[in-house]
Amino acid sequence: MGHHEHKQHAPTSVTCMVVTISDTRTEATDFSGRYIREILAQHGHQVNAYYLVKDEPEAIQQHLREGMNAQAIQVILCNGGTGISFRDRSYEAVAQVLEKRLDGFGELFRMLSYQEIGSAAMMSRAVAGIAGDTVIFSMPG
Repeated sequence: MGHHEHKQHAPTSVTCMVVTISDTRTEATDFSGRYIREILAQHGHQVNAYYLVKDEPEAIQQHLREGMNAQAIQVILCNGGTGISFRDRSYEAVAQVLEKRLDGFGELFRMLSYQEIGSAAMMSRAVAGIAGDTVIFSMPG
């Protein structure tokens, strides 16, 4: 099946979980998480869960597993913790859960980021893939 056929059979709306990964953000200062939820709603998607999680791999993976096990969640969008500092560990936490990686997502994300922020884009460790029946995206905050 070609990409045109895939697009024709793709759902027009999905149910999502948004996870902000940060040691410093609060719900009031989580602009990225709020933006993601707003954009999803504007495009007809439903956000069934939202969490603000410390950058601790066990806590991140616990929320990912919760989303993967929930019938109502098809897509998990994580933001934050993708840099290269000591505390940025969401890449490792998400990558360990993925069964199949979508390497092109990280490459495309960094290419588009490069157009906005230049060479600092290479420090983003955006990653995406499939775990069970759930698609997971991990992006910078």
